[in-house]
Amino acid sequence: MDPLVIGLILYSLVILGVGLRSARSNRTLDDYLLADRKLGPWVAAFSERASGESAWLLIGLPGLAYATGLGALWVGVGCCTGIAFSWLMIARRLRVETERYEALTLADYFEARHHDTSHLLRLTATAIILFFFTFYVAAQFLAAGKVLNYYLNIPPLAGMAIGAVLVLFYTAAGGLLAVSWTDLVQGIIMLITLALLPLAVMAELGGPAGFGRALQAVGGDALSWAPGATGWAAFSGVAGSLAIGLGYMGQPHLVLRFMAITSPEDVSRGRIIAVTWAVIAFFGAILIGLTGLAHFGPDAVGPGQIVADQEQLMPHMARAFMPEWVAVIMICGAIAAMMSTADSQLLASASAISEDIYRRMINPDASHKTLVALGRGATLVVGVIGFLLAWRAGDFVYDMVLYAWAGLGAAFGPPLLLSLHWHRTSRAGVMAGFLTGTIVVVVWYNVASLKGLLYEMIPGFILSLALTVLFSLLWPDTGPRHAKEGQNG
Repeated sequence: MDPLVIGLILYSLVILGVGLRSARSNRTLDDYLLADRKLGPWVAAFSERASGESAWLLIGLPGLAYATGLGALWVGVGCCTGIAFSWLMIARRLRVETERYEALTLADYFEARHHDTSHLLRLTATAIILFFFTFYVAAQFLAAGKVLNYYLNIPPLAGMAIGAVLVLFYTAAGGLLAVSWTDLVQGIIMLITLALLPLAVMAELGGPAGFGRALQAVGGDALSWAPGATGWAAFSGVAGSLAIGLGYMGQPHLVLRFMAITSPEDVSRGRIIAVTWAVIAFFGAILIGLTGLAHFGPDAVGPGQIVADQEQLMPHMARAFMPEWVAVIMICGAIAAMMSTADSQLLASASAISEDIYRRMINPDASHKTLVALGRGATLVVGVIGFLLAWRAGDFVYDMVLYAWAGLGAAFGPPLLLSLHWHRTSRAGVMAGFLTGTIVVVVWYNVASLKGLLYEMIPGFILSLALTVLFSLLWPDTGPRHAKEGQNG
């Protein structure tokens, strides 16, 4: 039997076991969605990081670095900065505020913070989450199909199905507790892969000096900080890469970890762990692409060449440069990257349906058993929709992730940042931010002339921030309750 098949079977048994074990701990919806707010800093940080980066970190980003050269470093700078900012400005305050309001989800928090009895904030937030998460989950399944297609030569659809079944089972069974503990394991595997693989290839090239000479010999745009571009195009490329970091504070599946960490005091330790992980992982992923470019040359990726898809570069390099058993672990790392994000997004989607819609708006007296069952059912439904979308997708993993990332980051990032730190943020302002961020990203992405001009995150985030402030000033929350909170805020 192929060693990778054996490795995947063993890996699958471990995570399925975690899911079944965790299922016994899920007696209430709080347990299922937030692990009863008992995630330690190591588990919370590794889970947040593994969930935040997804398959694009092992599949999409190395492919981008291979295609663009040094220009991919701007992505690493932007993302590491955004991660540090999110842990610094969002994590602790959100942990305190969501416990104060007894909020289990981001929509819970916004509705309670702004006393929205109309439920419009909740409905709007839920719709945005479900819309963009279908694209995001689809990207993870697509990545699983690419990796297994390359390594086992099975049809991409079969590879997507294998990844989808595994994720859906342990997420539906175990909730956030299962997701977080499997993310810890997956985060470790991802980090080992991203740290060791480029070092192995660099050693083949003769160390850092040999790597530098080989990369310089490639010529073309490999050493350019803005590949193939000058003027506005160069600015747009660099700005778009840096702007990816703006999205971290607005991702519902990531801020769940901030809400579930054991105590606000553990946030500082979690921040150090998360940022250290990010620096190693991001620059390791970029080095995979750059060392691949230096070793194979710019024409190695293409139809009929070494691999048919630039996003299959990482599994090819693992197979070419590592001992077979290590390569198996690294390929499992790519599958782990997909799982660690898909599980969190499925769980956030389930919480949007079971908590934000059913319990809060339809049946407040529903039993915990009913709510947990509904959450599991919602997980399966969203997963099936994401699988169908992946089946029909023709995009790169990197492109699909960036679109969903921009939509969520622009819609939720500015309203969340302001509501936590500016007491004058109002219900009208938050709604304006939600709608503006979503509409701008969707329109910008789907109009070719705009999409080519600038990454949709930038106009979406800026306009969402501006209109959240403007509408909060024009239509402030009123009443003695709001005035008292403003004085305390």
